[in-house]
Amino acid sequence: MKFSLIADTFDILESKSGRIEMAKYFAELLKKIDTKFIKRLIYISEGILSPPFEGIELGLGEQLGLRAIADAYGYSESKVHHMFDNKGDLGLVAEAFCKIKKQSNLFPRDLTLNYVYDVFLKIAQTRGHGSQDSKIKMLMDLLSNAKPNEAKFIVRFVMGELRLGIREATIIDALSMAKFGGKSYHDKLDRAFNITSDLGYVAELFMKNPELIDSLKVIPFKPLMPALAERLPTSEEILKKMSGKCAVEAKYDGMRMQIHKKGGRVEIYSRRLERLTHMFPDIVREMKKLNTPEIIFEGESLAYNEKQNKFLSFQETMHRRRKHGVDEISKEFPMYVFVFDVMYLNGEDLTNKPYYERRKLMESIFPFSVLKPSEKHIIESPDKLDEIFEDAISRGLEGVIAKDLNAPYTAGKRKFAWIKLKKSYGSSMDTIDAVIVGYYLGKGHRTEFGIGGVLVAVYNEGKGHMETIAKVGGGFTEDEMSKLKRNLDVIKVKTPDNRLVVLDKSMVDVWVKPKYVIEVAFDNITVSSMHTCCFNKMNDKGYALRFPRIVRFREDKSLGDITTSKEVEDMYKEQESHT
Repeated sequence: MKFSLIADTFDILESKSGRIEMAKYFAELLKKIDTKFIKRLIYISEGILSPPFEGIELGLGEQLGLRAIADAYGYSESKVHHMFDNKGDLGLVAEAFCKIKKQSNLFPRDLTLNYVYDVFLKIAQTRGHGSQDSKIKMLMDLLSNAKPNEAKFIVRFVMGELRLGIREATIIDALSMAKFGGKSYHDKLDRAFNITSDLGYVAELFMKNPELIDSLKVIPFKPLMPALAERLPTSEEILKKMSGKCAVEAKYDGMRMQIHKKGGRVEIYSRRLERLTHMFPDIVREMKKLNTPEIIFEGESLAYNEKQNKFLSFQETMHRRRKHGVDEISKEFPMYVFVFDVMYLNGEDLTNKPYYERRKLMESIFPFSVLKPSEKHIIESPDKLDEIFEDAISRGLEGVIAKDLNAPYTAGKRKFAWIKLKKSYGSSMDTIDAVIVGYYLGKGHRTEFGIGGVLVAVYNEGKGHMETIAKVGGGFTEDEMSKLKRNLDVIKVKTPDNRLVVLDKSMVDVWVKPKYVIEVAFDNITVSSMHTCCFNKMNDKGYALRFPRIVRFREDKSLGDITTSKEVEDMYKEQESHT
């Protein structure tokens, strides 16, 4: 497939905003591609070279992109930089210079999907001395052969900001439309994606034969999207939702892990589906002792300080992950994994089995001191649930998770199969997880840090975009402010991300790529004319957080894990019902 056809479709997608309309255009592109190349098309459309758990990244920064554009088209770096300062989008800069290039290849070639993908992959795999110059040369070669809009999307891809605005749900709709003319296969494709986390693989199977999707099962070393919990404020509401009886598990303040084993191979994945196996040799050793040939399970891991006889906090556990000398630090601070679900066992997909069956199997497998089942109680009264909750809080745990005894494992979904119990409104703070999208400059004693606070956003699942909800300046230490400023300046951009809905572009001094997730505490939710969370055009109002302050950085969470606008709306309604 010619890359120009892909670039032309991307141009159309960039100009559209409705999910259905975008899916229709992408479906037309899918119809034109040979099935054996569809995986590559899907990955490039997602802005990746492979699923996250394979860990393949391009590793090209802004400065290398500027150099490649200048060298490809015969202009000085200063001239390219000047245009970038004006446009704020390196893809648009590449497109503009491609139209007025001073030099051309003697033997130009038409770019194809395969050729472009292969060059991207080679760039990602180039390491060692002189690798930067080699990467620039390869990118230069692509740009010198590219048409203007091809150059735009090539550069955007290598910069990690494709800006199409399409997410997995849109691509899934498009796949169904390409094969059947409508969204009839959406739910089956969605489940297939959520149990494999590999949309390219799913698309390839589906376009070969849709029946392969019907029979698709959980596969070792293709991690499942984590099941997500809903939230309710009282034990009474939880028991009512659970039909009067449920399991209650302790919620540990640790790092969520998904662990796979088949034969002698063991892999550990984060909740963001990053491969972490090399960081936890102690857990790998314990897994190899496990008398189970094949298994996939989830647990919450915490580092343990044997000298002080206590579990470390989430921040300290994450710090252990970053330490050099992994074997040495694992001996000083060994990890314990509290297992809370099993999704696959010895060739059998367990995700459709009810929770109580999965839990029974799990408890028969993990009798060890390092790998052991999470605390669990079966309860039938709100008073008992409150008692367990208060006990968990008193022991420094995060709280509890109530689980429907008959529910399947809902990979990638936020369902009332799992419900987090949080403290009642008015008795304590509540929290959300939000992504940083910009920052404003410091004033007063914060002037020296160059940052006064951050603008954060939540995700609107229905509309497929992010919405602002608060400017957060409280709760940061001086060290955190300095470090945050350095990290954000690496990912700063000239304009807000095209997936972000914002009312006033002057509300921050610097916009950044949505990358860092923070947990934000607040007193309550209020109506706002400044923020776009659940924005209502009828009264020009959205929702905002009152007295927001940071609780902690969530390095274990990604953009897909942040709080949704619907959750915020539900919290606001619950808050109003208690006033």
